Amino acid sequence: MKNHDTDQSAGGAIANLESYDLYIGGRRTKPVSGQYFSSDNPYTGEIWASIARGSAQDVDHAVAAAKSALPVWNALKPSERGRLLVKLADSVEANAERLAASEVRDNGKLLTEMLPQVRMAADWFRYYGGLADKIEGTVIPTGKPNMFTFTRHEPLGVVGLITPWNSPLLLLAHKLATALAAGNVAVIKPSEFTSASTLEFAELFAPAGFPPGVVNVVTGFGHEAGAALVAHPAIAKVAFTGSEMGGQRINEAAAREFKHVALELGGKSPNIVFEDADLEAAVVGAIAGIFAASGQTCIAGSRLLLHRRIHDQFIERLVKIAADARIGDPMEAATNVGPVATQPQFEKVLQYIEIAKTEGARCVLGGGPYTGPGASGGRFVAPTIFTGVNNQMRIAREEVFGPVLAIIPFDTEEEAFQIANDTPYGLAAGVWTSDIGRALRASERLQAGTVWVNTYRIGGASTPFGGYKRSGMGREGGIEAIKEWVNTKTVWICGKPDTNYPFVMRS
Repeated sequence: MKNHDTDQSAGGAIANLESYDLYIGGRRTKPVSGQYFSSDNPYTGEIWASIARGSAQDVDHAVAAAKSALPVWNALKPSERGRLLVKLADSVEANAERLAASEVRDNGKLLTEMLPQVRMAADWFRYYGGLADKIEGTVIPTGKPNMFTFTRHEPLGVVGLITPWNSPLLLLAHKLATALAAGNVAVIKPSEFTSASTLEFAELFAPAGFPPGVVNVVTGFGHEAGAALVAHPAIAKVAFTGSEMGGQRINEAAAREFKHVALELGGKSPNIVFEDADLEAAVVGAIAGIFAASGQTCIAGSRLLLHRRIHDQFIERLVKIAADARIGDPMEAATNVGPVATQPQFEKVLQYIEIAKTEGARCVLGGGPYTGPGASGGRFVAPTIFTGVNNQMRIAREEVFGPVLAIIPFDTEEEAFQIANDTPYGLAAGVWTSDIGRALRASERLQAGTVWVNTYRIGGASTPFGGYKRSGMGREGGIEAIKEWVNTKTVWICGKPDTNYPFVMRS
């Protein structure tokens, strides 16, 4: 996928930049249009790569390659597919540092976060590699005489995977590992802001022994390559992680052709600290929940709910620690907060900060761009904390996707649960308490796909992940996620044919 020092042509790859082509049918492929677009480094602001601009024609070629590979992939024994997935996991681990560095160049997130994410992506392929030969049907006792009835699970076919810019490879693994284990083949459309790591990752499939066309990558823009992928008649399912608005458009377009859809969308997750919590641990958890990824994660604990009894002392500790965060080069291990990934997102975060001030929230830390030591490229937002927030303010109801924390006080457990659930989203929630009864009540009452107690932002391949309400539909992870990628067929076998049907004419 990657070349160097390409010649400049009309709309073509840019000279002296790393150039990435499409990946179709197991090989690098130039886009039909010959056009490329640039990708910049959020930390330096410099353009570092030239990415192929895929079109509907390129999507057609990728889908055709996937369709040709489908019978080949399905002809393999499930255990053979599993072995290939495990071999791929080993390759991802061996190349983790290179892949993570590529992601940091593209999205500006910390290497100390992206490297563990790439290694976790390997865990997903290994987990589903082990699960590939355990996709079992069920024998059903129907009570009908002379009947043997069972179910079997069959792959959907060619699936389209659309991934975001904040955690490209890990969120791709959430979808791709399960899809491949279930016997599907895929066409991937990564975010136009972060395509490089996905294209570099695609290079690992052929050496691992995957048949050509099982995995294809078409880079480009949402309204071009993305829209063509969603609309393509041969795509059986579309899985998307991204914005609520993007998910809504995809869901509407896919519904016209009755395609399967899985959506992992936004969040406005509550992180609730009760008066009996370990405050030191909760402070660290609150900071990690919102600032560790510069707030650029759908599960960010962007609403911090504090019991009024500990409210003031908690904020004092929180501000003191957050104010000492080291801001700068995301490739350095000592950096705590990196830049915002894209210029549009940077501007959006600053707009929300101004909205919060206008609505009466009190800014006790940050509150604007960061231009101090370590800043480069002009895309840093200072870690920002607002107090005096109520749950009807936009800063509390809308996803900011940046290093901005809204703090809301509460007096009772019931009030905390009410505030937490009073949101259009339901992706995740955190609870900090020493009362096991309260922890169990919270796990029942909170309307979220994931509830963490005395921890935050932890997950793995073996556990289901997904949202309630406008945070999406479907689940990724765990054994049950396999069902999201198969058709279930019921088979009736009559051991003793019965000709005594009521509608059969007899002489």
